[in-house]
Amino acid sequence: MIRQSVLRLDSGAEVPVYHLNTVIVGSGAAGMNCAVHLYEFFEQKGVSNPQDRIAVVTAGVGLGASRMSGSDKQTYYKLGTSPSVADSALDFARTLTAFGCMHGDVALAEAESSLREFYHLVQVGVPFPHDPEGAYIGYKTDHDPYERATSAGPKTSLYMSECLQKQAERYGIRVFDQQEVAKLINVSDNGTKRIAGVLTFDKSRLDDPCCGLTLFLCENLVLAAGGPGELYEISVYPPSQIGIHGLALEAGLKAHNLTESQFGLASTKFRWNVSGTYMQVVPRIFSTDASGGDEREFLAPFFDTTAKMATNIFLKGYQWPFDPQRILNQQSSLIDVLVYYETQILGRKVYMDFTRNPVPGPGKEPFDLFALEEEALAYLRRNHALQATPIERLEHMNPLAIEIYAEHGIDIRSEPLEINVCAQHHNGGFVVDKWWQSNIPHTFVIGEMAGTHGVKRPGGSALNSGQVGGLRAAEYIANVYGCEVVGPVPPSVEVQVGEFVRSLSRLNSARDGLTPSEALSRIRRLMSMYGGHIREYNACKSALSEAKELYKQLQLGKVHINSRAELVQACRARHLALTCAAFLDAIVEYLEQRGGSRGSFLVLREDGFVIHPELVNPASGKPLAFAPENEDLRATIAELEVSSLDECSFRITRVPVRPIPERDEPFELAWSAFRTGEVFTK
Repeated sequence: MIRQSVLRLDSGAEVPVYHLNTVIVGSGAAGMNCAVHLYEFFEQKGVSNPQDRIAVVTAGVGLGASRMSGSDKQTYYKLGTSPSVADSALDFARTLTAFGCMHGDVALAEAESSLREFYHLVQVGVPFPHDPEGAYIGYKTDHDPYERATSAGPKTSLYMSECLQKQAERYGIRVFDQQEVAKLINVSDNGTKRIAGVLTFDKSRLDDPCCGLTLFLCENLVLAAGGPGELYEISVYPPSQIGIHGLALEAGLKAHNLTESQFGLASTKFRWNVSGTYMQVVPRIFSTDASGGDEREFLAPFFDTTAKMATNIFLKGYQWPFDPQRILNQQSSLIDVLVYYETQILGRKVYMDFTRNPVPGPGKEPFDLFALEEEALAYLRRNHALQATPIERLEHMNPLAIEIYAEHGIDIRSEPLEINVCAQHHNGGFVVDKWWQSNIPHTFVIGEMAGTHGVKRPGGSALNSGQVGGLRAAEYIANVYGCEVVGPVPPSVEVQVGEFVRSLSRLNSARDGLTPSEALSRIRRLMSMYGGHIREYNACKSALSEAKELYKQLQLGKVHINSRAELVQACRARHLALTCAAFLDAIVEYLEQRGGSRGSFLVLREDGFVIHPELVNPASGKPLAFAPENEDLRATIAELEVSSLDECSFRITRVPVRPIPERDEPFELAWSAFRTGEVFTK
């Protein structure tokens, strides 16, 4: 059994306390994998009852991006295993670092453990397909020069989470559900800061005297709480994907690459990426006015021919992320810009229609599947997907892509699908080393919350990164920090819990200011408008000032509370406001460095490349133009930390990118370093 105690507050209220070796925050694929590996490492070391030393703490087992996100055939990116395509870990690492701002030692670690973790997933039951001889055939994904991608279908990450959870259950690892993180508790060990515990709201006990607060004390903490989904108004993150970046910043963790997010076309009624075969079947894309009338083929005027337009719709399948380098000369990301212009500037709605082929504009030739450019036509021929309509082609190539919408009450066989350019993934996050340890000893960050990606990443590499991060963190904890369970509650922790409870009491009586939902709406609007895929310096600077002022108001308790549930929401709004300010501060610093368009965002600048004369910036009356990337900035990474919570200010330091290690040790030396444990300090 996990050791338990009770912390009695001055008010007489009691806070349950759990004493552990390692607490893992987050129950997605990364967190569950870390728990499974940690149990196994502890067991290998002869530790009795390892399950009593580990806990998974989560706001909802069935929630989060791992459980609720996907695409046509959600990709897992690994070292190549196709029988006729050679690959190596070094080439893999070079691909991950090709666009800059990613540390080479982390990239090589992801490469070296890629197959170890892939086959671990196969072993726990994830149904990745293989051929009659056992080869796991690959395919190319975005930014992938090899055939490294594989998939278990639209629900790949869900299968990963479920299979790993079942393994954790077989091991007897306890999952504490309905626990929303309220605060990370800091202590000082001989002058060194350490996070000693996680304070949560138990959402099943919000009405008790201490608002359901629960304390998880630990020697080691693994943060696997996912991306900052609730930051954005226009988003394909599941609504339950909140993120705890503000709480981590508040506790002293350093973040980096906060400027780098990935955006792409996704459906909005049911949040789902429309990549892969959704685009490769070449559906019609059209817009309407806000009430659903005035249908318009808004793409057609911007492409010279119907065949050119249709080919680029196809290419959005594996060029799915918005990419400023694929806009000019009628390339595929011009489609994203046009969708943005229709929705954000003209206030219209955009739809995909799988019942009809693309419709030509005035004076353009009729759609002809056989007039597609060779790359598209060859793909469809190879897959025998030359049927008359997009829905027939989709039914033939990927019927599961149709079923996933049917499961959510949407029949794309008969109704159009509303889409927009949505926030989808954060490539940045928190600073980690090659063992996924943060700048604070004993605290590790894995999954999307870890900032292990650079400017661009191959599709599906995030799933591999999360698995490798969980493995590496568990291996380091077991071999360096050991398996001991934390002792009694330190006096400094008692003080912090008491202070937090008093702050809740003050907040609970607050009647001045915004409601929590109003504050959250302002945060999401700011991020989608100014921290999304279209950015402009003056607008971002103004948004940063607004975000900082909002955080200060929430920090002072200027919020209108009507219930215990709104009390939790108010705490959530406060840490998300800090996250919003941090992101915008990083964006402003990047723009002040004359950073241009890169990754998955466009930087508007009047002296840049004109996208099209008819796309006019309503603020200036001039054609939309964007700045090219400043490639010099690829060699440094901007690290951000809080300098003052009261002032909502941050310190940003640019550090050089660490190169890919060049190791050529003889086996005997490597073996010796492994036996002695030196391998963990190199």
